[in-house]
Amino acid sequence: MNLKTFLRRAIRIVLPLGLGCILLWYLYQGQDLAEMMRIVKTGVRYDIILYSLLFGLGANTVRGFRWGLLIDSLGKKVRRINTVLAVFGNYAINMALPRVGEIWRCGIISKYEKVPFSKLLGTLFIDRVMDTLVVGILTLCVAIFNISFFNRYFTDHPEFLTGIKGFFTSVWIYVALAVGAVCLWLTFTKLNHLAFVQRFRMLLLNVWEGVRSLWKMEHKMRFFLHTVMIWGGYFLYFYITFYAFDFTRDLGPRIGLITFTMSSVAVAVPIQGGIGVWHFAVISTLICFGVSESDAAAFALVVYTVQSVLCSVSAGLAGILALPVINRKK
Repeated sequence: MNLKTFLRRAIRIVLPLGLGCILLWYLYQGQDLAEMMRIVKTGVRYDIILYSLLFGLGANTVRGFRWGLLIDSLGKKVRRINTVLAVFGNYAINMALPRVGEIWRCGIISKYEKVPFSKLLGTLFIDRVMDTLVVGILTLCVAIFNISFFNRYFTDHPEFLTGIKGFFTSVWIYVALAVGAVCLWLTFTKLNHLAFVQRFRMLLLNVWEGVRSLWKMEHKMRFFLHTVMIWGGYFLYFYITFYAFDFTRDLGPRIGLITFTMSSVAVAVPIQGGIGVWHFAVISTLICFGVSESDAAAFALVVYTVQSVLCSVSAGLAGILALPVINRKK
């Protein structure tokens, strides 16, 4: 690996992680650390948090089964143990390299199940589109039925609206889209005879074949049922932790759903495990519902550390190590 490649990869890892850590430092640098440590040591029912892990592990297991349905529709039956373990490994790798876990899980299934990598990318695209659709529906429902919360939230955090407005009103966004469209048109019409263009065209066709797998799937109802089970599991994974703290125990499922939705939107940011961004979304939402800042900060610290760092990484590493053992004959 030459120096240029090394620096590029290092920046891709260090920059998002650095931004997340800076945000994390900003959130916690003014907190009463003594009070937070008191809550962490004596104010948490860790048995309840450990119980919540069952729902997260169950949801990710179902996600592996759902992805298997998409791959099966390509005409290749894959072992579900491989897709489940690949999904677990996906989340562990994302904790170190944002969004690299998705590429890794396609590569590992391609290796062991002999399915073209580009077609697996298409199935992964459908997998992520469904998640985005679910989060979008949740956000829309929460926004419609909780207008007062969002009015208060954006009043307290006007930088969000400023950022969104700036994105859609920037002329450079539309210039970049126009230039990209022109470049693609020229590439596929004037340079179609070049070998790299033909390979890229074949890659796009294979990805599209993977995307079409949803329409060719035999068990569409099972796919949507799995989607409901995944997100129901994720919600319980998060909401059950409310009962581990005295200050969130009585907030109820409505506030739990709002906080869960805000945290789900936050993890879309390409930072390792959503670190910092997830904390900000959870803390700021809980504060809107009367939880003190130090209590909210302690809640986010404990829940994220146990669920995302300890559980996801441990389960993911176990999956990564188990895959070559299970497939040793291949």
